[in-house]
Amino acid sequence: MTSKETGGSAQQKRVGFISLGCPKALVDSERILTQLRAEGYEVAPNYDGADAVIVNTCGFITPAVEESLSAIGEALDATGKVIVTGCLGERPEKIMERHPKVAAITGSEAVDDVMTHVRELLPLDQDAFTGLLPVAAPGTRAGAAVPNHAGPTQAGPERENTKHGDVFAPSVKLTPRHYAYVKVAEGCNHTCAFCIIPKLRGLQVSRDAGAVLYEAYRLIAGGTKEIMIISQDTSAYGVDLRYRTSEFQGEQVRAHLTDLAVKLGEMGAWVRMHYVYPYPHVEKIVELMAAGKILPYLDVPLQHASPSILKAMRRPGAGKQLETIRRWREICPELVIRSTFIVGFPGETEEDFELLLQFLEDARLDRVGAFPYSDVEEADANTLPNPVPEEVKQARLERFMEVAQRISTEKLAEKVGRVMDVIVDEFNDDEGDEAGTKLIGRTKGDAPSIDGQVYLHAGAFAGQVKIGDIVRARIEDSDEYDLYGEVVERPDWQPNVPQLGHFRH
Repeated sequence: MTSKETGGSAQQKRVGFISLGCPKALVDSERILTQLRAEGYEVAPNYDGADAVIVNTCGFITPAVEESLSAIGEALDATGKVIVTGCLGERPEKIMERHPKVAAITGSEAVDDVMTHVRELLPLDQDAFTGLLPVAAPGTRAGAAVPNHAGPTQAGPERENTKHGDVFAPSVKLTPRHYAYVKVAEGCNHTCAFCIIPKLRGLQVSRDAGAVLYEAYRLIAGGTKEIMIISQDTSAYGVDLRYRTSEFQGEQVRAHLTDLAVKLGEMGAWVRMHYVYPYPHVEKIVELMAAGKILPYLDVPLQHASPSILKAMRRPGAGKQLETIRRWREICPELVIRSTFIVGFPGETEEDFELLLQFLEDARLDRVGAFPYSDVEEADANTLPNPVPEEVKQARLERFMEVAQRISTEKLAEKVGRVMDVIVDEFNDDEGDEAGTKLIGRTKGDAPSIDGQVYLHAGAFAGQVKIGDIVRARIEDSDEYDLYGEVVERPDWQPNVPQLGHFRH
């Protein structure tokens, strides 16, 4: 169970929480947990202490659906009271078929609906004193009027729209303090044949730039050193808003990825871009990377390289990826590119697969993931002809990963002897070691959980380095995915955002 335990009286109700899926779902979980705490619920660290459990599900691919259904069943067995939310919640019939005893089901980004069900399932005891204090309903500030559904709306400020976090940026984090995900948009406008995200989460709805920037500013002021920008299609950020402007610190900022990246880069933290489609304006983002304003890192979901397969997938930019990547690297030679691919898509021939392998050789991507195609309920690709046999999918996956691993090994070996910035994620001391002797961190080219790590000896800085510190390390060795080295400097890192006093190092 993913959770944080909070203090409180014995009368408080305790809610367990399971968060599954991608970083975008993680942000939704943080928002729900924030509202739970705001309303006085405790978050239980395990089933034993939980009066009910919320399961935030993933419904993107078949294995994720099965994982979600299994988690729901486990929570039901443990507590008997389960509220299901998230992507799989958009398909309630799928959940009810397996688990008809769940207490409630909501879709994704449904903080208000989840909280309504929590209050019905676990009504809080009214305290004679604290019950008199104004408590904000979801989407309102404490003391603001809320609509009176029995008659006209009461006088006072209107209910504020929190659907995409414009005022409801989470204060509870499920990540370590030193990094955070910031979601800039929800939904997707693409019609990829293998994907049902638009059916689950709708078309793209972007947040105003001011809302995103104020959230990032608050996080950095509180000690966050790395901001990861996420959405389904980050390159398309703001298109639904027609790139309208909004206020940030007295300036009007366009809801456009380039403008957003400029302002984020001025804050002085590490800024990492995820889910970036290779649109023409991304070159401007790469120029900011070359200038050191944001991290030289792009997570680009390419999916395949064969023009015929990309056309069948209904992916944008078919046939132009290699040219685009070469142009990006001319602008920013230090650029690290990660991508994911699907092997065994319906109709994929051996010739198509060989084109994909050749693309890997030519593009020499730094970080690569792949998975075999599997049918997703309601996806258009399910009806495509010429499905690839399972044994062929697995054989191609192994061949693909052999090439990707060799390229990764070669590229990491090129870093040996360099001194690089590393953000420290955890201690790695063996029994008997002095505390803080061994560390695990990441370079600017590595995102948490999905990329490689750097295993460090603290050396002369043993016991001085803290989790979240950005250190300088000499790289001494490498393997297929990771680097190894020693700390040579612990600079006094400060962002361009005033820090709260107790977060200073």
